[in-house]
Amino acid sequence: MHARIPAGTADTAPMVEARSAFLASGAYAPLANAVAAAAGTPSGLVVDAGAGPGYYLSRVLDAAPSAVGLALDVSAIALRRAARAHARLGAAVWNLWEPWPVADGVADVVLDVFSPRNAAEFHRVLKPGGLLVVAAPLPGHLAELGDLVLAVDERKEQRLETTLGAYFTRESVTEVVHTSPFTTRQVHDVVAMGPAGFHLDRDGRRERLRWTPARNVTLAVAVGVWRRND
Repeated sequence: MHARIPAGTADTAPMVEARSAFLASGAYAPLANAVAAAAGTPSGLVVDAGAGPGYYLSRVLDAAPSAVGLALDVSAIALRRAARAHARLGAAVWNLWEPWPVADGVADVVLDVFSPRNAAEFHRVLKPGGLLVVAAPLPGHLAELGDLVLAVDERKEQRLETTLGAYFTRESVTEVVHTSPFTTRQVHDVVAMGPAGFHLDRDGRRERLRWTPARNVTLAVAVGVWRRND
């Protein structure tokens, strides 16, 4: 079962390979820990909207031994990895802008990490009082990589409030800001796994990336906890 997937929106095999290798390196472990802490210890269903290979959902499930997870993503290639990422995790290829294959009011937690935000579906599938955990980049995220990555919208915070405010009340926000040395492989993978991965052949990006050396890179992400309005 799957919803219609617009052409050119699903992560490709090279993008998924880069993402899996980068996440396995531990460079985003501080973010994964923050997402798991924000989710708490749910005992029921956790839905990850835009789950990719299941890295963040797996971390939440590790911390919540009674919970089960559902990974939704437009990339079948990514979800093949997600389905193997945790024993209590299922996966469905799905367009997040379509109505989800999830019943009303059944999820304890919805995760959204660097993914599209369908506020109406978040609200519909969550139980009354359920939690939405949203991770979004802050200005300065991956700034040392310049135009090899896409710039963070300075109005992202305002857009979050506009998108989610009618359905949710924000309870807290944690800023995860961490600078660490990236190897040349990590620099390549963090660029190739994100939206810029669709555009490596534009503006000489692929060639410039090939010659970009190891360097310190900043992770800067806001992890917000939003409570479902009943």
